[in-house]
Formats: sequence, structure tokens, C-alpha cells
Amino acid sequence: MSVTAIAAQNAADRAVAALGERLAGWSPRVALILGSGLGRLAARIVASLDIAFADVPGFPGAGVRGHSGRVVAGTLEDVPVLAFAGRWHLYEGYDPAVAALPVRVAHALGARSLFVSNAAGGIRRTLRAGDLMIVRDHINFTWRNPLAGPAALNETRFPDMSAPYDADLIAALRAAGASAGIALGEGVYAAVLGPSYETPAEIRMLERLGADAVGMSTVPEVIAARALGLRVAGVSVITNPAAGMGGEPLDHAGVLAAGERAGGDFEKVVRAFLRRAFAPPANR
Repeated sequence: MSVTAIAAQNAADRAVAALGERLAGWSPRVALILGSGLGRLAARIVASLDIAFADVPGFPGAGVRGHSGRVVAGTLEDVPVLAFAGRWHLYEGYDPAVAALPVRVAHALGARSLFVSNAAGGIRRTLRAGDLMIVRDHINFTWRNPLAGPAALNETRFPDMSAPYDADLIAALRAAGASAGIALGEGVYAAVLGPSYETPAEIRMLERLGADAVGMSTVPEVIAARALGLRVAGVSVITNPAAGMGGEPLDHAGVLAAGERAGGDFEKVVRAFLRRAFAPPANR
């Protein structure tokens, strides 16, 4: 294996051993990855474990404002969940294998489904700041892949990506939005490397190529999840019109503020989604 692959596998093994010891046989059903400004959902979990990334062996600390950088294990809507309030981005200099660490750790601890979320710029002209968009598909414009190198244990060498986001989970998200009285869009998420925001010309290109929203995360996690056989669902919180779509300059503070404003609707949808897709029948 390459040096990077060995280091990433060692990091995952150390994290699994440490978290597994703390969890004492408890196993999550669903892993949640909470993006910029969306981590407050983690505070709603009835937690048996709440630990900073930096205190988990093998995990880097959180380096981006808006990511609290915590692992929270417990129950939400009577569903055993393992939540990552934050993530590691390629633009921070991390290898894609590091970006995929939460997925590999969650799978090793027992999770078989993954819910991903992110803050994104709206490309489709009907999307507005504060909208929630179910991710139906994605385009990987980072040109990076967490599976590069020798195949890791339990991972498919050439995973099928014809349906990266699970149809049944998408249906559950639609129903969750309807039950919560919150309109949900659907679309294609384009992942770019960052950290600079896109130019108007780049946004016009992405629009012509079929992207509805754009961000700087999520895709490495989804690729790793599919290689492990996890079912995946995802939601983008539209925090701003993408470059050239609105009149205001883009900045991270604005993205975080918009994410916080949309946090209430996001929380209602995720909780309704967990009840519908994963809770015991008596609790739905």
C-alpha cells in the first residue's frame, strides 16, 4: 500500500479501537455527517459519547470555522446514530482518504447507512438561500478519489456509482419534508476543490453541465460509503446564490449565518427522516 493509504488505514484502525472501547459494544445504525453551520443537530442527540475530534486517536482536529469537530454517539428519534459535527476537506490539504475517515470508522462500528449534509451555493435559478435540496446525484470536480491506491479491506475495488444516493432513502426524505411542511428541492451537487469560491464563468459551465448546487465536500465520503456498501442520503442547505447568480460578494461568514438560519428546517427534516426510515415501527 502507498504511504498515504497505510497512514489512513492506521488512523481509521486507531479511531475504531478507541471509540469501540468507549462505546462498549454499542453500535450505530446510521452515521450523520453535519456540514458548515449545521452541527447544532448534534446537540439534540441523547448522547452516550461526545468527544472532540482532537481527542480521538487517529483523527485530526477540526480546522474550519463552523465545524465544531465532535463525534457524538447516542439516539435521535429512537435511532442509534453516530454523528460527526464537522469534516475534513481536501482544500485544507488533507488526502481524500482522510476526508473519508468518518465513513470508514462508522462502518467498522456497525453503521450501514450514511446521511451527509453540506452548505452549498445555488446554481439552479429557482433555488434561494435557505432552501433545502435533496442530493439526487453528484459530479466530482475535485478530481480526487478516496479509493485511489490498493483496495482497502471490505471495500469494492470498482463500486457502481450509477445510483450513489439510495432511492428508498430519497423517498423517505421527500416524505419527511412533506410531513414537516417544508418544501424540498432535488438536484445534482457539484463538488469542487476550493478553497476559493467559483468564478461566474465556472458557475455558468457547471450549470450547463447539469449541476444544481456547488460545494467543497461530501463526494469523497459518498464514494467511500458506496465502496463499503452503505446506503446514502444527502441534503444540501443552499446558503447563497453561486457566483454571478446574485449581486452580493461571497464570504464564509455569510455561508455560516445562512446555515444557522436554515438550521431549524434542516433539523425538522432530518428528525422526520430518521423516524420514517429507521425508527422502530411503534415510534414512527
